Amino acid sequence: MGRLKEKLARFHMPHTYVILTIILLITAALTYVIPAGEYERVLDAASGRMVVIPDSFHYTEGVRPGFFDIFLALQRGYVSAADILFLILFAYGYIYILTENGTLSQMIQVLIRRLGDRTHLLIPVCMLVFGILGSTMGIFEEVYGLIPVFGGIAVGLGYDVMLGGAIVYVGVATGFAAATTNPFSVGIAESIAQLPAMSGLGYRIFCFVIFQTVSIIYVMWYGARIKAHPEKSVMYGVATDTPPMPEISGDGMSLRQKLSLLLFAATIGMLLYGTTRLGWYIDEIAALFLMMMIITGIVGGYSATEICKSFIRSTQSMVSSVLVIGFTRGILLVMQDAQISDTVVYYLSQLLDGSSKSLSAVGMLVIQNIINFFITGSSSQATITMPIMAPVADLVGLSRQTAVLAYIFGDGFSDLFWPTACILGCGLMGVPVNKWYRFITPLFVMMAVLQTILTAASVWVYG
Repeated sequence: MGRLKEKLARFHMPHTYVILTIILLITAALTYVIPAGEYERVLDAASGRMVVIPDSFHYTEGVRPGFFDIFLALQRGYVSAADILFLILFAYGYIYILTENGTLSQMIQVLIRRLGDRTHLLIPVCMLVFGILGSTMGIFEEVYGLIPVFGGIAVGLGYDVMLGGAIVYVGVATGFAAATTNPFSVGIAESIAQLPAMSGLGYRIFCFVIFQTVSIIYVMWYGARIKAHPEKSVMYGVATDTPPMPEISGDGMSLRQKLSLLLFAATIGMLLYGTTRLGWYIDEIAALFLMMMIITGIVGGYSATEICKSFIRSTQSMVSSVLVIGFTRGILLVMQDAQISDTVVYYLSQLLDGSSKSLSAVGMLVIQNIINFFITGSSSQATITMPIMAPVADLVGLSRQTAVLAYIFGDGFSDLFWPTACILGCGLMGVPVNKWYRFITPLFVMMAVLQTILTAASVWVYG
């Protein structure tokens, strides 16, 4: 027993690239084990999307990667993920200027002065706001640019960059996973399952309250723990990519800093308006951050050359993080080329035949979690799995609302854990993925238990 403890104490999680390389090699090996297959798809008039015909699965010929193709997939992954990579670089460049010119540090001083010893209240208030946005409006990637902002604020308040990133990422991801009226998950899934729009809302609101409360309590516990004992931070002794925070001046905010802060508030307003009213997505959000980085630099008194140099300094600290994202996209491309994603869905759906109601409900949840590793994107997962799961629910006597709930939970919560999803959040926070797993694993286990209980209970709630 003592030797086991010694071995565990000496164990160190491998580097992020080592972990991803192992996943890539396993994925490539699976393409030689799992046969290629696909479902036929038709345009669904109600949702306006291509959906799967449930009984149309057939085997086909995929492209299995050779040794050279594995490296080619990584190159293609970086090209494919270019929009996200530049979103991160531009967002971080904007935050870097706000930090470098002292705006964020002076804002922290104002927060500390106004809140006194109640700065910890920022955690529940902000997480709840992000959670509601994710649960009701389907906001997720749209707030990614705020992750480095909160990372810098958290460090300035005496926490660590992990807590700052978690306020945004865990807050919005929990809300998105415990969706109530999210049009990108609930709306599409209910439409495909031929359920009334926004039906079953009462139970989903109950689930949202439970999940959001648990996530807030966990992040607050972590924050209080590291505030009292900084050495207990999962980031203790690890250099982070958070921009260096200038010392806080007691003279208050200068005019330039006040104008920069006003521009920051305007940026958030434009971000929310553009994503909710104008249909903005990755490209438009990245362009917004690039534009505001330049404007804020000018307002802050930077010359054109100084703005360029500041941007270069910001990119130097983010290179390792953004490269990881292209790596994970390469893994997804290997699966797409081999056409094994539909096969995985088909095999897993067959496991539910003949199961009891409760086992079928929990089985759907497990299956959706597994599928989310192979198929990223809530809309894509809904259009592939719901045409299959809805008829399966009918066969085993389950309400289609339970099938929708299992999809929502499985699609959302695993984004906090599967490397093909959480790597982007880690990149924005500037934290190694192994440190993220140290932080998120206890919460994810609690979420998994709650998912199981609430999905099983829905069998009686929905009838």
